[in-house]
Amino acid sequence: MTFEQLRLDGVSRSFGTANALRGLDLAIARGEFVALLGPSGCGKSTALNCLAGLLPLTAGSIWLDDTRIDGQPPEQRGFGMVFQNYALFPHMSVRANVGFGLKMRKVGRAEARRRVDEALRLVQLTEHAAKFPAQLSGGQQQRVAIARAVVLEPPVVLMDEPLSNLDAKLRLEMRMEIRRLHQTLGLTTVYVTHDQEEALSLADRLVVLREGAVQQIGTPEEVYAQPVNSYVASFMGYRNLLDATITGTAGSSITVEGAGVRLTGRGTLTEGPAKVAIRPEDFVVGDGTENALDVTVEIVEYHGRELSVSARLETGVPVYFRTDKRLAPGDTVKIGVPAERVLVFAP
Repeated sequence: MTFEQLRLDGVSRSFGTANALRGLDLAIARGEFVALLGPSGCGKSTALNCLAGLLPLTAGSIWLDDTRIDGQPPEQRGFGMVFQNYALFPHMSVRANVGFGLKMRKVGRAEARRRVDEALRLVQLTEHAAKFPAQLSGGQQQRVAIARAVVLEPPVVLMDEPLSNLDAKLRLEMRMEIRRLHQTLGLTTVYVTHDQEEALSLADRLVVLREGAVQQIGTPEEVYAQPVNSYVASFMGYRNLLDATITGTAGSSITVEGAGVRLTGRGTLTEGPAKVAIRPEDFVVGDGTENALDVTVEIVEYHGRELSVSARLETGVPVYFRTDKRLAPGDTVKIGVPAERVLVFAP
C-alpha cells in the first residue's frame, strides 16, 4: 500500500519579476519515483532546490507526511542529494566520502561502518572502498555519490541530472543501476532531467514543465502516447509539427488541411487553427498508406537497422521519418501515417 509522503502545494519561486516556478502542485507517494522533465530554464532544478531547502519559496508550502518543512534548513529535512557534478571530496577515500554524512550526524562507529558497507555493496563498489575519487571512472564516482545519499537512509532522495556528465554507454549503465537501487530500496525519489528517454525508462510518473508551469503530470505511457498539448508532444518526440486548419470533425476524428496536405487525425478540437503532431517512427514508406504524402528526401542518417530521414513536402515544409528501406538524397517517395497516430492540438 502506498500513501502520500511528500506534497507541494502551490510552490512558487520568483527571481525579481521573473517567475522561475509557478504554482507547482504535486503529491508524491511513499516509494514513488517522480521525474521533473523539461528543457533548460523550465523550472525543474528550481523546484528541486526548493525541495532541498537551497532556495526559499516565494509562495506555497512543502509537506513531508504531516510536517510542513519549507521553513526548515536543508540539514533538518534529512533528504539525500545526488548532484550533477558528483561533489565528492577529492582528498577522502570512497569509504570516507560515503560515510561523511553519518559522521556529521554523529552516528556510532559500528553502525556507521555497517551502513557504509551495505551502501558500498548496493552500488557494487566494495573493492574500491580505499580508493580516492580521482582513481575512479565517471560512472564509479556517480555510484559513490549515490551511495553517500542512500547511506543516510533518507525519507526522500533528490537527483539533479546525475547522468548528464557521463558518456552514452555509462549513462545507459547508470540508468539501469539507479532503477535497480530504487527497486531494491524503495526510496521516494525526485529526479530532474532534460532527457525524455531517461525519464521514460526510470520514472513512475513524469512532471513536464515549461517556463515554470506544469504542462502535464502522468505515467510515462500517458505522457508518451497522450500528450496534452503540442509543447509536450514536441518534447516527447513528436518531431513533425505542422500548422493546419480544421475542415471537418466526426467524433474524435478530425480532418485538417495545411502545408499543402490534407490529413485525418484525432483530438478534441472542433474548428479553427490547429497544430498537427506526428512521430517520425509512425510514418510508413510505400503506396496504399493512410494519410499519404509525397516527399523528397534531403538527408539520410544511418542508425543501424533503420535510417533517419529528413525530407520536404512539395510546399517546402520539412518532414522527418524513420524507415528500414534504403533511400538516398533526391529520392521521391510516398509516406503515410495511420489516423490514430496523428494528434491534433490547439496551436
